[in-house]
Amino acid sequence: MSRAHPDYEVVIGLEVHCQLRTRSKLFSSAAVSYGDPPNHHTTPVCLALPGALPVLNAEAVELAVRAGLAANCSIQPHSVFARKNYFYPDLPKGYQISQWEEPLCLAGWLDIQVGEAAPRRIGITRIHMEEDAGKSLHDQSATETHVDLNRAGVPLVEIVSEPDLRSPEEAGAYLRKLRAILRTVGASDADMEKGQLRCDANISLRRHGEKQLGTRTELKNLNSFRFVEQALHAEIERQAELLDEGGEVQQATLGYDSARDRSFVMRTKENADDYRYFPDPDLIPLVISQQRIEEIRASLPELPEARCARFQREYGLAARDAGLLSESRALAKLFEGAVRATPGGDLAKSIAKWLLRDVVAALKERDATLEDARLTGQALAELVAMVEAGRVTANNAHRLVPELLFEGGDPEALVRERGLAALSDEASLAPLVDEVLAANPEAVASYAGGDKKSLNFLMGQVMKRSQGKADPAKVREILARKLGG
Repeated sequence: MSRAHPDYEVVIGLEVHCQLRTRSKLFSSAAVSYGDPPNHHTTPVCLALPGALPVLNAEAVELAVRAGLAANCSIQPHSVFARKNYFYPDLPKGYQISQWEEPLCLAGWLDIQVGEAAPRRIGITRIHMEEDAGKSLHDQSATETHVDLNRAGVPLVEIVSEPDLRSPEEAGAYLRKLRAILRTVGASDADMEKGQLRCDANISLRRHGEKQLGTRTELKNLNSFRFVEQALHAEIERQAELLDEGGEVQQATLGYDSARDRSFVMRTKENADDYRYFPDPDLIPLVISQQRIEEIRASLPELPEARCARFQREYGLAARDAGLLSESRALAKLFEGAVRATPGGDLAKSIAKWLLRDVVAALKERDATLEDARLTGQALAELVAMVEAGRVTANNAHRLVPELLFEGGDPEALVRERGLAALSDEASLAPLVDEVLAANPEAVASYAGGDKKSLNFLMGQVMKRSQGKADPAKVREILARKLGG
C-alpha cells in the first residue's frame, strides 16, 4: 500500500524507453551488442562525422509497429522524425533523432490488476521511435568522465502512459504487463539489467475530489521494477510531507537513492520547448500502408492476457500460475510441449508447478534463460510422470532438473543408470524401517508418549538409509503401522 497521506490521491504516468531487438542500429549499419569494449560498434553516422547521413532501419519500424499493435494503439500511416536538441557528452550530434508532433502510434491501452482489486485500464498516449544516446562512464577515472558510443543510435521506442496509475503497485503491474507483451511479440528482450528497458516516472499528488493535477516531478533512470515501486513510495511520502507543511512541490527531475530510500533533485525540469524540436531535414516522413499494418497484425502471436485466460480455461491452472507462465513465451511453449507429451494433459498442474519452481530456480541460479537450455517438453513430462507414479522421489527428481535443463538427456535412462528408482514396495522398505526403529529407541518412546513430531525424525532416518530413494508416503504408512502396533 502507498505511504501517501490519506488526504491525497496519487497520480502517476510512466515513460518507458525500450530497446528494439534489431541486429543493427536505427540509422546506421553498426551492430547492436551488449557488454563489448567501449566504442567498438560505431560508424560515421554514430559519431556524427560531417557528411554522414542516416538511413532508416526497416526492421526497427516493423518491431515498433508490433509493439504498438500489442499495446492496442492506432498505427499512424504517416509519421515524422524530428531533431530533439540538447547538449550532453554522450550525444555526438548535439541532438537526438526522435518523433514529436507526428508519432508512429497513438491512443493505446493495457489492462492491469493488482492483487484482488478489480482490473483497471491504463491509457497509452503514444509510442514513438527514437535513437538511444551513448553512455557516460564515471567510474573509469577519478578525474575524468569517459564516453562509450556503442549504444549511440540503438533503436528505441518510448512508450508514454496516460496519468492513470494510482499507486506504486499499479505502476509495477503495468511495467510487468508491458514487458511481457514486448517479449511475446519479439519487439524487445526488455532486460532491465542490460538497460534494454528503462523507466522514468512522473508523479503528483492532489487532494481527493480535486480535478486539477498537482505539480509533478519526474523520477529518472529507474532500472528495476522493485526500484520503481520503492522510488515512487519515497517520492509520495516526500510530496505529502511537503504539502502537509504548507509548502509547494516544484517541478524537477529527481534521482532515487536506494540505500537511503529517498529521492533527490537532479535538475529543474525542462519543457518540450527547451528541446527546440523540428523535422529532421535528412529524413523523409515514414509512410506505412494499411495493408502492411494488417500483415504485421496478422503475424502477431497469442498475447499474454489471452494465453493466461486460455491456460486457466483449458488446463485448469490457478490464475497466478497461468499468469506467470504466460509472461514468458518460451516458458509457455515449454509448458504446452510437456502437456502435449502426456496423455490427455492430466499432468498440467504438476508440470506448471515443476516449471515455476524447479526450472525457474535453476535458470536463476545460473543467470540463464530458456534460450540457453536443452530441456524438452517430452523430457519434462517424463520426469513429472515418474514422480507422480512414485517411480522416483520428488527429491531425486529435483536433483536431476539442472542436468536435464542444461545438458539434456532421457530422465528414464538417468534414473536407471544412477540407481535413483524409488523404493515403494513393502519388502524393500520394511527392513529399513525396522533398522531405524531399533537404532532410535528414544524417538520411538517419545512417539509413544504423544510426541507426534518424532515420526518426522524417524522418516528422515529411513530416507537417509535409503539414500533418498524411499517413497515418503509408503515410509510414513509403514512407520505409523509399526509404531501404532
